[in-house]
Amino acid sequence: MQAICTAAWGGREPAGAFTNHTIERMTVHHTAALLDTNRNAPARARAHQRFHIDGRGWADLAYHFLVDANGNVYEGRPVTAVGDTGTNYDPTGHFLVCAEGDFDRQSIPAAQVAAVADVLAWGATQFGVDPSTIRGHRDWASTSCPGDGFYPLISDGSLEQAVRDRVSAVAPSLTVLCGEAAVALVADIETGLA
Repeated sequence: MQAICTAAWGGREPAGAFTNHTIERMTVHHTAALLDTNRNAPARARAHQRFHIDGRGWADLAYHFLVDANGNVYEGRPVTAVGDTGTNYDPTGHFLVCAEGDFDRQSIPAAQVAAVADVLAWGATQFGVDPSTIRGHRDWASTSCPGDGFYPLISDGSLEQAVRDRVSAVAPSLTVLCGEAAVALVADIETGLA
């Protein structure tokens, strides 16, 4: 599995200092922004980061990874850094994976669910966190996140089982892709080829 580095998707440098943490659990979010075409996903990542930095005053994108409808993974803030939230839970110790879209208003594509599971499996292995810790944002705060179309996969254990299957099959790996290859991948996403 690969994640597109922040520079390649057009993200900015962090705007402030981070607080370090040790990951102990995994939490899934959605952006709550309707994604009508995946071609817009890189621009959406830039818009979310801009809002989080300029609108919220946070150091960076709130999440560690963002996953688009076609299963492309975007690097967010460092995994060593505590995430941010506009709700009333403390994300210290949480590995935050966010699915692009509004799953109260649209269904989540299978490719996106699979990529979220891949990222979570990598996180479970990398940080020694049991997949039983996977929760949705709504489990920690008063919100519908990650949406009524996605949350059932968390509450019924389907996502946890998918992560367990990946962890037991092979040690998951994640490579951060930068440079010309990453820029070309972003161009392919924006033209509908990836």
